[in-house]
Amino acid sequence: MIRKIIHIDEEKCNGCGLCATACHEGAIDIINGKAKLVRENFCDGFGDCLPGCPTGAITFEEREAPAYDEAAVQENKKKKELQEKMKHLHEGGCPGSRMRMLEQPEAAESAAAASVQPVSRLRNWPVQIKLAPVHAPYFEGAKLLIAADCTAYAYANFHQEFMRGKVTLIGCPKLDAVDYSEKLTEILRSNDIQSVTILRMEVPCCGGLEMAAKKALQTSGKFIPWQVVTISIDGKILD
Repeated sequence: MIRKIIHIDEEKCNGCGLCATACHEGAIDIINGKAKLVRENFCDGFGDCLPGCPTGAITFEEREAPAYDEAAVQENKKKKELQEKMKHLHEGGCPGSRMRMLEQPEAAESAAAASVQPVSRLRNWPVQIKLAPVHAPYFEGAKLLIAADCTAYAYANFHQEFMRGKVTLIGCPKLDAVDYSEKLTEILRSNDIQSVTILRMEVPCCGGLEMAAKKALQTSGKFIPWQVVTISIDGKILD
């Protein structure tokens, strides 16, 4: 069909890219330092790109061209938005929230592990730090485990190796957006806690849990043996 469409004079184009940015339909790309109309069916002929061109390289012309395809334009916009979101998840925000694919043992190994019936080692309820009481019988003479929520999912033998023989408190400062240190200080100060194990993930946001526990230990006024154990996202103990 004959219709109005833009024309780019490559001799005048300086490759600044302003036209590509101004084109909301995505019809223009910068190729080898020059603006090019690469998707004629994305050009609506309204000329949003014209005012942004500093060299006057863009003009209108009437010629044979495919019809403007609004459906294809909208589909391309959705695709770009999804790509931007994926890029943000991969490169931006909290490093601990980046998407990662983990490889886990399959078939035979999983079947062998399933033959052993796991036993729960939970000794107290509630387990969430923000819900736990300050005074409770199970705190007296207890070995305390302060664990990040994700550790129970990342470390396969969590119950047997970390919860067994301990009173467990869990939390995530990133999701709860609270300072656990005051609550933990009162628990340590008001009860006969024998030791504290801080179990965290390797991701940076877990540092908030570790800092809160250490602050509580310092301000409790007691000398309590403690240790920090870090779990990797693929389920290994790092230290």
